[in-house]
Amino acid sequence: MRSRYSAYVLGLEPYLLASWHSSTRPESLDLDLQGPTTWLGLEVKRSVTQGNQAEVEFVARYRHKGGPAHRMHELSRFVFEEGRWFYVDGDLKSQ
Repeated sequence: MRSRYSAYVLGLEPYLLASWHSSTRPESLDLDLQGPTTWLGLEVKRSVTQGNQAEVEFVARYRHKGGPAHRMHELSRFVFEEGRWFYVDGDLKSQ
């Protein structure tokens, strides 16, 4: 999770796509088209691993296009395959 957050901070779309499970991976993210986002911090609330599956609950803080700060609270699901963890999907939690 931390590596994916860092990739968003640095705008590393190739890494984000490579760490996304092929069953749910989008064709592209178009990070440049979304406008400037300033990432302000990541707090991992909890993580649970069961076999080759894991869930990570986190809160990421960000500012989009210089506007007010926002929080993204998500429960993400990952799967371990071929010696690597892949992001599968996530559910946004209400604030």
